[in-house]
Amino acid sequence: MRPYTKTVRERKNYIQGPFAILRRSLTKMPIQHVPLVLLACGSFNPITNQHMRLFELARDHMQSTGQYQVVGGIVSPVSDSYGKQGLVLAKHRIAMAKLALQSSNWVKVDEWESQQPDWTETVVTMRYHYGRILKEYEQRTNEDSSGKSSPCQSSPPQLKLLCGADFLHTFKIPGLWQDDHMEEVVGRFGLVCVSRGGHQPEQMVHESDTLWRHRQNIFQVKEWVRNETSATEVRRALRRGMSIKYLIPDSVIEYIEQHNLYTEDSERRNEGTALRPLTKQAQQPLESLDD
Repeated sequence: MRPYTKTVRERKNYIQGPFAILRRSLTKMPIQHVPLVLLACGSFNPITNQHMRLFELARDHMQSTGQYQVVGGIVSPVSDSYGKQGLVLAKHRIAMAKLALQSSNWVKVDEWESQQPDWTETVVTMRYHYGRILKEYEQRTNEDSSGKSSPCQSSPPQLKLLCGADFLHTFKIPGLWQDDHMEEVVGRFGLVCVSRGGHQPEQMVHESDTLWRHRQNIFQVKEWVRNETSATEVRRALRRGMSIKYLIPDSVIEYIEQHNLYTEDSERRNEGTALRPLTKQAQQPLESLDD
C-alpha cells in the first residue's frame, strides 16, 4: 500500500488542529499528567449537540482522575463508502461538523478518514492519528533538547477512542470486528465511554472477555444531565418538516436548509446496501477471522 502523504498546507492544518494545543501545553503541564487526545469516529449525519457534549463530559471525567490532561479532541467522520442508509456526502458532513465546532478551542474536525476511497477500520484511523500526534511530540522533544525552548518533561501523549455506551454493542456483532483490531483499540489505545440511554456499559464489559481483560483501560463516564438527541431522530424530524432547533446548532440548520439535505430521497441513499465493514470483513481470509 502506498504510504499516505500530506502536502505542506495539509500538515500545517493538522498541526493547527488538536496537536497545536498539545504543543502549547507541554511546557506548562505538571510532570505527572499524561497529555490525552480524544478521538470520536462516526457518521455525524448530522453532527448534534449530543456529539459535542460527549467531548466535554469526557474531558471533565478524565481530568478529574488526576492522571490526564486533555489537550485536544478530534472529530473524524466516516467516508462515503461506509454504506449506511441515509448517509449524505462526506463533504456536507465535514462542513456541518466544522460549523458546529467553530466555538470550540480544543475540538477540531479532521478530514483524513472521510477522504479515503474505502471504509477505514477504526483501528487504522487511530493508528494514523496517533502516528501524527507522536511525530509532533517527538519533534517538540527534539527542539527542546537542542535548546530552542525550555525542557519538555511531559509524558508521551496518549490517544483514546471517545464513544457512547451503545458503541460497546458493536463488539458483539458477528463479523464486524477482527479480534486483533478489537484488542488493539481497547488494549493499546483505550476507550472513554459515556453512558447513553438505557445501555449498561458495565454489563457489556462483564459479558465480553476482551473488554473485561482490558477493563482498566475503559473509562466509563456517567452523564448526569441526560441528552438523548440522536442524528436518526434529527433526520426523521427534518423529513417530516418538524423543528430541530436546539437539537443541533443554528449554523448547521442553516446549512441543511441551504443544501436541501435529509429529505425522503436522501434517506433512501444506500437503501438495501450492506454496511461496508461487514462485506469487507467477509472478504478477509478465514484464518484471520479465526485468530
